[in-house]
Amino acid sequence: MRLVSIPPPAGPQYEGGGRPPYAPPPQGAPGPAPYFPYGPYGHRPPAAVNGVAIAALVFGVLCFLPALGLVLGLIALRQIARRGESGKGMAIAGVALSSLGLALWTVSLATGFAADVWQGVKDGARSDSVLALRTGDCFTSPDGLEGWTTEARKVPCGDEHDGEVFALVAVPGSDFPGDDGLVELGEDRCYERRGAYVMDGWSLPEEIGVYYFAPSEQSWSFGDRSVVCVFGREDGTRSTGSLRSDATTLDTHQLAYLEAAGVLNAALDEVPATDYPDDDVSDDREWAGQVEEAVTEQVRLLRAHSWPQGAREPVDELIADLGRARVAWGRAAGTADPDSYWIREEEAWDATDPSLSITVREALGLATSPPAYDEEMEQEPDAGEMEV
Repeated sequence: MRLVSIPPPAGPQYEGGGRPPYAPPPQGAPGPAPYFPYGPYGHRPPAAVNGVAIAALVFGVLCFLPALGLVLGLIALRQIARRGESGKGMAIAGVALSSLGLALWTVSLATGFAADVWQGVKDGARSDSVLALRTGDCFTSPDGLEGWTTEARKVPCGDEHDGEVFALVAVPGSDFPGDDGLVELGEDRCYERRGAYVMDGWSLPEEIGVYYFAPSEQSWSFGDRSVVCVFGREDGTRSTGSLRSDATTLDTHQLAYLEAAGVLNAALDEVPATDYPDDDVSDDREWAGQVEEAVTEQVRLLRAHSWPQGAREPVDELIADLGRARVAWGRAAGTADPDSYWIREEEAWDATDPSLSITVREALGLATSPPAYDEEMEQEPDAGEMEV
């Protein structure tokens, strides 16, 4: 409440602005009411409560931003002493509670308790929160996969959706890596993880791109340490159906074939980065030798599996083709002359033709259209693109 002074009434005044002494009115006339300058004896108007003290107490009780509650409490005590306001007890309580809260936050961050709290937040997150997403979830988002968002409503993958989560990547370290660090991590690790979720690279549509949700600096301070890797259409439209092809969706024969093919795909993906042919092909020769070993291992795995009746003949034909490819890569690995090496490597690539595996794939019920890739990058295919 605001204290407002009231001006004295009009009329004659005595020295010092006082009122005339009280005298009884003439007989028969009503007399003025007695005047008490401060009300009843011993009573004073109550002092105003300091608003900053109230705020300090609120922050202290809620343990929300304890450092702010501590500062407000100290400010309130200074104002109360200078203005004569009330609320000193609330200010002291706010300072005490905020100090305790600040100490608890310091201990929790040092012991990892905050990370446990953050895990509880994620576990209890709303179903339409990005924090609730797990591997295999499909979702819609208000703005699709563009810009910033905290909303992701889970939907069945058979329904239209903006994205499909294929991996959760843990961010290492205790310090926030910054936006640039998270971009690098998201691009590298998410691309690495896509092959585990989509083992059959041929089944991944060309228009599907890789996206990810990264922690913000605010969520990091509470223990958020995961990058959420997502598949989505690059044209911004929605998808229907799951892209997953792993042990949870494949039969034993499909899985055996893709695991064998993955050995060669991994080796082919390690092709040395070369802007133009040079006189030193030592790295290329070493890599060609690694590809030769990978072909040998793929053949071993194909022979070790018991294939269904309809796939036996196609698998035998593929094994024969891979034997010729193994010889071609061995020749490239044993060629020291740069010009001869590049000729041998080209022959080896031709022998490792992805179309050689189409009949096996058809017999096993897998995708039969080889993925397209940039012709300028034919010598540096992505993992899965040269799968045989």
